[in-house]
Amino acid sequence: MTAATLVTLALSLTLSQHEGHATPAAGQEAAPAAEHSAAAPQHDAEAAAGAPQEHGAEAHAAAGEGEHAGAAEHDESIGAVMLHHVSDNYVLEYPGVCHGGFRWNCEVDMREVFGDKLKFGALDMTPTKHVVMMWIASLLLLVVVLAAVRKKSVVPRGLYNFIEVLVAFVRNEIAVKNIGEKDADRFTPYLVTAFFFILFLNLFGLLPFAATATANISVTVMMAIFTWVITQYAQIKAQGIGGYFAHLTGGVPKSLFPLWFIMIPVEFLGLFTKPFALTVRLFANMVAGHFVILALLGLIFVISPWVAFGAVPMALSIFMLELFVAFVQAYIFTMLSSLFIGSVVATHGHEEHGHEGHEEHQHGSHVAGASPGHG
Repeated sequence: MTAATLVTLALSLTLSQHEGHATPAAGQEAAPAAEHSAAAPQHDAEAAAGAPQEHGAEAHAAAGEGEHAGAAEHDESIGAVMLHHVSDNYVLEYPGVCHGGFRWNCEVDMREVFGDKLKFGALDMTPTKHVVMMWIASLLLLVVVLAAVRKKSVVPRGLYNFIEVLVAFVRNEIAVKNIGEKDADRFTPYLVTAFFFILFLNLFGLLPFAATATANISVTVMMAIFTWVITQYAQIKAQGIGGYFAHLTGGVPKSLFPLWFIMIPVEFLGLFTKPFALTVRLFANMVAGHFVILALLGLIFVISPWVAFGAVPMALSIFMLELFVAFVQAYIFTMLSSLFIGSVVATHGHEEHGHEGHEEHQHGSHVAGASPGHG
């Protein structure tokens, strides 16, 4: 059963649950309506006798409050809980002392903490839940790295050994193989930073009361934009401004100038397909994992508590898989970034190598042809 199937099943059951709740509500509303129609002659008689009608208004107001309360309870559905867990907002949840005692669901609203201090006209810089998670993950990353490099030794061990293995892997297996030995060290710092930043955000989102910032498309868009800017810089530095704009023609010569009107728009759109792929791949994979876990746990509340005997082990298995996915998605983003950078750097390197090889071949032929004359 795929992730999409599980999510669809949970949402379908949630909708059926809503319909089941709606039917009794309709029956409950029909009963007062029948009572009201049966009691109508009596009310008419009381009205004819001059009896006050304030009770009818109070009953109508009470019915309105009941409908409002039912609507509030209707919002607390499995689908709403799933969307609330994945989506971004200004409320942070934490276990602590609140409302006169220790509770597991204490909340703090960032809009109440900062007020209007971070609002500059139409620009609202109030930090959201995902922004706070990025701050905490970044601080934790700095602490881990600085703690690791404090105990350097000839024979790496412990945390320093683990960090060094990951850095060497990104440099040797990703940067060098996709960009080349000559230019790999220029882009390794960015690739290592992106790898560890995404890895910590992915892992941090699996902790209780935390959130996955990489499940926010705004975060993945900015990460993809960083890769896109570095890719354009690498291409301009390798080929020059003229070569960069000439690349937009798709290699079509000037003799076929009319084809430029087709190739230039295609190549221009191609500049944005790569960051789009980086954005959607990371965002969709992180959101899908959380939705699958929430869908499995939601089956317990939608169907029956007995489903927990199967849903909880399956959710735990998906959670363990998410640990693996956290590393995989960090690796894929870093690998694709290095591949995009290497595609513009290696092309120029092959052109230079081919030109130099052609000159050496001509020079070698001349020397070989002149040698017999000297003899």
